[in-house]
Amino acid sequence: MTQHAWLMLGAFMLILLVLAKPLGEFIANVMEGRRHVLSRVGTPVESLIYRLAAVNREQEMGWLNYAISVLLLSLIGVLFVYLLQRLQPWLPLNPQQMAAVSADSSFNTAVSFVTNTNWQGYSGETTMSYLTQMLGLTVQNFLSAATGIVVAIALIRGFVRHSSATIGNFWVDLTRVTLYILLPLSTVFALVLVSQGVIQNFAANVDAHTLEGAAQTLAMGPVASQEAIKMIGTNGGGFFNANSAHPFENPTPLSNALQMLAIFLIPAALTFTFGKMVGSPRQGWALLAAMSILFVSLAMVTISAEQQGNPLLSDSGVAQSFSATKLLPGGNMESKEMRFGIADSALFATITTAASCGAVNSMHDSYTPLGGMIPLVLIQLGEVVFGGVGSGLYGMLIFAVLAVFIAGLMIGRTPEYQGKKIEVFEMKMVSIAILITPLLVLIGTAVAVLLADGRAGILNPGAHGFSEVLYAFSSAANNNGSAFAGLSANTPFYNLLLAVAMWFGRFGVIVPVLALAGALAAKKRIAETSGTLPTHGPLFVALLIGTVLLVGLLNYVPALALGPLVEQLMLAPSR
Repeated sequence: MTQHAWLMLGAFMLILLVLAKPLGEFIANVMEGRRHVLSRVGTPVESLIYRLAAVNREQEMGWLNYAISVLLLSLIGVLFVYLLQRLQPWLPLNPQQMAAVSADSSFNTAVSFVTNTNWQGYSGETTMSYLTQMLGLTVQNFLSAATGIVVAIALIRGFVRHSSATIGNFWVDLTRVTLYILLPLSTVFALVLVSQGVIQNFAANVDAHTLEGAAQTLAMGPVASQEAIKMIGTNGGGFFNANSAHPFENPTPLSNALQMLAIFLIPAALTFTFGKMVGSPRQGWALLAAMSILFVSLAMVTISAEQQGNPLLSDSGVAQSFSATKLLPGGNMESKEMRFGIADSALFATITTAASCGAVNSMHDSYTPLGGMIPLVLIQLGEVVFGGVGSGLYGMLIFAVLAVFIAGLMIGRTPEYQGKKIEVFEMKMVSIAILITPLLVLIGTAVAVLLADGRAGILNPGAHGFSEVLYAFSSAANNNGSAFAGLSANTPFYNLLLAVAMWFGRFGVIVPVLALAGALAAKKRIAETSGTLPTHGPLFVALLIGTVLLVGLLNYVPALALGPLVEQLMLAPSR
């Protein structure tokens, strides 16, 4: 790694920690109904929303009603976004006269944005009207992000409460997260992005001429407002097909750095929220330490692999001749923007796949095999290395419960975490939450490479083509949304199959997590004894990291061996 890469990584982690702690404490105050800096302005608005929606803020829900509310909102969202795309030719704010989106693509996109995946098989600037972008996609960016956060808060309440039949009110939680957290952060961030050159308008596309005299059409639209919540809510996707590599979405190195910070901000803050709500800040620091160690270690591998580049090219006379003229500084610059360079692009790729965010500022398909494998591995770990807003925290807490269960088996003692015994029902829910995504990924990949319709979308032969399919299903089932981009996936086959993976990858985890929250809330709190495993020290951090790597990754090792690992071995120069 270069000196710039080390400085960039170090500065990123330092600024992230400085910003995350106060935000985490603010989130805890908001979700526990305490007064905070926005109470004076927001309370009347919050009360008005409850009156209009006929919501009784004092009436709480059991886990089953909470889960039904989550599913109900999501199903309505899928229907609304689907209809918006199909009817957009007859709706306003469509200056480019965009046609109706096909049925299979509309269904895929609707499921994608509702599940916080934001997988896009289309070019946004040539497919979606301004109304669809704002009323459909941007609104779901808020709602899907808020849903992830409230599920995490519900699980925290499961650890905090005892002998309780309820875990909160979904509609109250959703309102507070959106009104006090997502909207203010996104508004401020959108204005900052506009100051950097991100466009925000309702103008029709502009026809321009290049210096060579060629004609070019420049897409316009309300970009900054969607870009802000896309990053803050770890949604991904983008107004433009090129995503955050497009100069209208991500114009400068400063906007690039701010977007990376925005992706991790709430996931990091929620670890402090957890520590405050359970009454032990050290518990939050332990989760943050495990996430940080995993992230920094894997980011170093990605950056190093991309800075080393292709050894076959490096050994060639062509590369040496270019290097002699100082035109080739070394490393793999393919698919990366000159204004960002290798280190910043590789760091962005690591961040966006560690989080449940499909935003990209370079094309992962052109990374070196090892450099491309690390983003794939981060997705396959369940995106718990900070992870998505809410989903990263509840995913890591699932692994924490599993870690104490494994530790309990080692010493012959009933495992416990945060004063709650972990028994048969809890482990069943943990098992479902951990195994559902590998099941979807591996079965989906197998079906795609076996059937002719699946193989028809593979544009690259051999191991790399397999990696593209594996990445697509890993991204869909784990609700990331980024892609290797070499797979032609905007077909009825992939649109339907990936939509199924996205839906069950999201709610096949959320429902067991809420069931776990309900079971824990109903339990009595037990006192710590000399035999209780401390869950805030270095030993537990090491145990948690080992559990994430062994259990989270072991299912995928054979598939990784057929894809990126084979590619890496093929790069070994022949002697």
